[in-house]
Order: sequence, then structure tokens, then C-alpha cells
Amino acid sequence: MNTVTLHGIKIPLLPDEVSPVIWQAIVSGRYEAKEAKWVFKAVKRGDRVLELGSGIGVITSLMATVADVQIWAFEANPSTADLARRVIDLNTTGNVSLSQGILTAGAPADHRFYVRKDLWMSSMDKDQGPYEHEISLASANIDDFIAEHKINVLVMDIEGAERDLLQKADLNGVERIFLELHDHLYGLAGIRDMTQALAAKGYAYDPRGSYGPCVLFSKDDAVREYEDDDAETAIA
Repeated sequence: MNTVTLHGIKIPLLPDEVSPVIWQAIVSGRYEAKEAKWVFKAVKRGDRVLELGSGIGVITSLMATVADVQIWAFEANPSTADLARRVIDLNTTGNVSLSQGILTAGAPADHRFYVRKDLWMSSMDKDQGPYEHEISLASANIDDFIAEHKINVLVMDIEGAERDLLQKADLNGVERIFLELHDHLYGLAGIRDMTQALAAKGYAYDPRGSYGPCVLFSKDDAVREYEDDDAETAIA
């Protein structure tokens, strides 16, 4: 089996286990490149992280390198979750719990999930594009999970489902939220919905942890020191 190193993470993967588009993104280093650079602005030593949409486990494994971090990761797509488990097992040391499933706001319910050839296009949105097949997933309540596991950081890449989740979930106890926006699915109207909902919960857009569609919302009101723009350019 091939082992490709991506953002410092070893990925045991055969080319035919993912689509050609995904494979090329992995071997070229483009796969989740922005997230890999900026997620460390969101995750700090000792954090208890909930990750929704782990994909193949690259960002999960990167976050797991932060000292004293505990991570609970969810991936909806069963085949992608199997790949993620392989990556996480190879790269982490027992501080990650991976589940195949979904968390949503509100009462648990059955949801349709649409599996697509390019794994990063699989989603709960039937109209997002052609899909190979659909599956049924039983959800659990995200706020119950946050309370039970004392989560203080939420990281997610859930292909548009963030719009509904961030508006409806309470997110009590969560200090920082790092996510990828998908404006091609919901436009600026969707971004407006989310930013207004998060502002009402006490979060602010944090420019020091945001780059393009990868954005950080934070409740940290501490005084900030001046940060050199050249340092930020080097990260980007």
C-alpha cells in the first residue's frame, strides 16, 4: 500500500480508493492545504475538540499533535470514515475518538446523506450535484454531546450543513469555532445568517485565525498585542 506524506501526516492509501481528483489533490499537496495552515490558530494546548466532517482524517491528525488535546471526530460517509480511521491510527497516539455518523441541532432524527465520487462533495444536500447513492443516517444532538464531553472548540467542514447547524445549535461552552464556508451553496445570504446567529451567541469573526473560506469565530475578548502582517503572510 502507498504511504503519501501530506502536511506532515502519513496517509496509507491506494490511488483507486479515492477519485482521481482527490488523489491528485493529495499528491500535489493541495488537499486541505488552507485548513492545515490555519487550524492551529483555533486549537490550543489542552483543548477538547469536536470535529464534524473529518474527511480522511488529515486535519484530525494534525490537531492531535497539539499537546494535551482530546478530539472527538465525526464523519458521515462510511467509506471515508474507514479511510480516516486508517490515517488516524497511523498518526495519533490515542487522543482521538472517531465515529461514523452525524450530529445536528434539535431532536435526533433520520437524515438522507448523498455519497458522491469526490468524497469532499458528499453531503446532506441532494441538489448539490449528481450522486452515486444515498444512505440514511440517524443523528444525535450536538448540544448534548458538547455538554457531555465538555467541548470547548468546534472544527467543521460539512459541505453546507453548517448554515442550519450554527443557527439552531446553542453551542454552550464552545469558545472557538473554525470552519470552512461554502458560499457556492448558500451565497452571501447564508454567510449573513451564520454570522448574525453567531454574533447573537457572543462570537466574533477573528481575523487572526481566518483566511479566505477558512474562518475562525471566537469569544476571546482579551487584549490583543500588535501582530506583524509579514508573519501572517508567511503563514498564508
